[in-house]
Amino acid sequence: MPISPRQLTASLLAADHIADRHLIAAFVAQAATQPAPNPFPETSVGAVSQVWRQRTAEFQSFAVEVAGLTCLLTTLSDLSLDEPLMQEILRAGPHTVNVFHRGDGCRIVGAVLYGKPGVALPVLPIPRARRPGSVPRSRARVMHGQLDLFTQTGT
Repeated sequence: MPISPRQLTASLLAADHIADRHLIAAFVAQAATQPAPNPFPETSVGAVSQVWRQRTAEFQSFAVEVAGLTCLLTTLSDLSLDEPLMQEILRAGPHTVNVFHRGDGCRIVGAVLYGKPGVALPVLPIPRARRPGSVPRSRARVMHGQLDLFTQTGT
């Protein structure tokens, strides 16, 4: 049974390990975004890892803009190669998103949004649905050792 776009949007927003989750969720939430043919809905971590490592090189060669790919590959590297995954594919115009989850549509492993060569990623409004207690994105991703110009000092 396919996962509804509304459920995927909510699950993507809850996937804190995906840096571009707001952009990807906004794409999934659009009325124009529809399920696409999905030849391999059932897959594995090993297969997904192999396919997307190859696509990384292709995307670089053909100047394809992409969101979420680095986070997907990082997450996959921590999982067992034979772990089963489910894949959802959705499209709107020249853009496609592939979402990988553990079979329930709630536990998102990763998602990749990309367009055709030379086409910029869509500029979309961020979905209103936010989890209670979430922090603004500008402060949520501060890396250790990174200078935060917006931090107030006690002086």
